[in-house]
Amino acid sequence: MPAPSQQSDVRGEGYALPPGFSLRETRADGSQEYFLNMGPQHPSTHGVLKLVVRLDGETVVEVVPHLGFIHRAIEKMGENETFVQYIHLTDRMDYLSSHINNLCVCMAIEKAMGIGVPERGEYIRVVVSELQRIQSHLLWWGAFGMDLGAVSAFLYGFKEREKITALFEELCGARLTMNFFRPGGSNADVPENFPARVKEILEDLKFSLDEFDVLVSKNPIIRERTLGVGALPRERAINYGCSGPVGRASGIDFDVRKHDPYSVYDRFQFDVPLGKHGDCYDRYMVRMQEMRESIRILEQAMASFPGGQYRSKEKPAYKVPAGSYYANVETARGLYATYMVSDNSFKPYRIKSRSPNLSNLSAINEMSQGGKIADLVAILSTLDLIIPDIDR
Repeated sequence: MPAPSQQSDVRGEGYALPPGFSLRETRADGSQEYFLNMGPQHPSTHGVLKLVVRLDGETVVEVVPHLGFIHRAIEKMGENETFVQYIHLTDRMDYLSSHINNLCVCMAIEKAMGIGVPERGEYIRVVVSELQRIQSHLLWWGAFGMDLGAVSAFLYGFKEREKITALFEELCGARLTMNFFRPGGSNADVPENFPARVKEILEDLKFSLDEFDVLVSKNPIIRERTLGVGALPRERAINYGCSGPVGRASGIDFDVRKHDPYSVYDRFQFDVPLGKHGDCYDRYMVRMQEMRESIRILEQAMASFPGGQYRSKEKPAYKVPAGSYYANVETARGLYATYMVSDNSFKPYRIKSRSPNLSNLSAINEMSQGGKIADLVAILSTLDLIIPDIDR
């Protein structure tokens, strides 16, 4: 490990900066900077991030994220798993987009082996993915409100989220690291009452989203805490590789479902919400609008939900032809991609995941500089980070 940077012009000869910080000149007013550790909260939680914050009073000068507290070498583990076994590892990354992550691996396998998916199977994939997008955004909305002092938002958000979670539990037997999709379709068919259950959930959601706007979106305290805070210009967001709601809040008009359609997304009408300023409020509003757009997609899917087979013929194992294969999807947090290399065997020679959270996190220093500690809390909340997706 390299020696820490030496700085003698802030606190005397030989003062060592924490890892990752840049050297700076002596402050003109003679004041001293100090460092604050935000996290890690607890080493056994399912997502731990540490931010070391350089402060001048309560003003943020620099933020350096420290990662790796939950690194599990998932990609290396994948080299010793079969292609189907690797699917379940991806729902341990962004566990709030587990179905969508699984879908990406299935698509890569299908592309490699020329496997088709029945129409019913494609519709199931879209419906489950959009329900999970809403489910993820509802958890974010509740946590965001609590981070900014609106504790009741957490209860309202989880009340609606539970209806989707209960439906997923019936589909696959899990409530968090869910695993349902397989090459050629899904592990099982949906129950007979599935369309009716989904329609009921959507009707409740439309009412609740209007309620959420009154409770939080139009709340003057929330607006004061988020408008103009943590702004990220479009060009800088592109340079950092931001995607999903974080990138779209900065005006990046890109959504994999719209601009590189997969499954049957090209059959549905929906808009891509965009922000203008890239601040915390834009990131908030983009996610709120995305939930309404997901409802549009789901209503169209339910109106034409087909019968028939839910999966093409299942194989006991998948021997992928030699070559490299790529697939990408739009998770609740942005662009997720699977790149796999096969040497004509039952296990990947190499498998690589491109997940959105690391790129989104990389912009936090630029977003935070010049703001207050309380602003950093709001910025971190609107990034909606899932830490195992960063560490993998």
